[in-house]
Amino acid sequence: ALPARRRSSHKGENGHVLVIGGAVGMGGAVRLAGEAALRAGAGLVTVAAHPHSVAALSARPELMSVAINSCDDLERAVDRASVLALGPGLGRSPWAMEIFGAALAARKPMVVDADALNLLAAAPQVREQWVLTPHPGEAARMLGTTTASIQDDRMTAAASLQSRYGGTVVLKGAGSIVQTARDGAWICDRGNPGMATAGMGDVLTGVIAGIAAQCGDLALAAQAGVYAHAVAGDRAAAAGGGRGLLASDVIAQLRASVNPR
Repeated sequence: ALPARRRSSHKGENGHVLVIGGAVGMGGAVRLAGEAALRAGAGLVTVAAHPHSVAALSARPELMSVAINSCDDLERAVDRASVLALGPGLGRSPWAMEIFGAALAARKPMVVDADALNLLAAAPQVREQWVLTPHPGEAARMLGTTTASIQDDRMTAAASLQSRYGGTVVLKGAGSIVQTARDGAWICDRGNPGMATAGMGDVLTGVIAGIAAQCGDLALAAQAGVYAHAVAGDRAAAAGGGRGLLASDVIAQLRASVNPR
């Protein structure tokens, strides 16, 4: 997924990720996803967020930003992107539903997470050019069942999600499952309990989108992204312990995870 780069490589060859979300009070989610995409190696990252949330991005000057007042604002940002990361901090307001619909209408390769999955559950559709990253609660809503049922048979749940929605599915949790149409199911044997904390899924979304922007293969990016994210989490836990681990601590370890010796 991440071969060695030519010395003459430039940022335009390494993909442009557009992170879409960040409703009022949720600017941190899109910032985490955007930073993770950069640390995973994307050449360019733009964050499209509600105007009230754009200020949260100022501490990371490498992130470009677009204040989304309307679908017209989003359309211009989408045109420049190679991969979308849809959902971090999106919410379920009328603004969120409008942005969600506009992003899907663009027909770009995308990673779909968080409230974008809840909106998708209300109006299911099938696509091949996306990666869906539900946690068990979101998976339950997407399949019309209970979280307990998902956890009782995670392998069947991942396969059912992929069959119903297409593309690649990452069923998050201890032993995350990457279910693809091409390669079947992969189970991640890395990660630790310290990663069960807020923002960790936003980071994973950014990592997968960042890798997809570079390699152009969504299924491969999901497999590599889940692994790199988990390895970064293990590095972060080894540095100071699992309890109190923050999503931003995992971002700090991503460079080592995507640049293995």
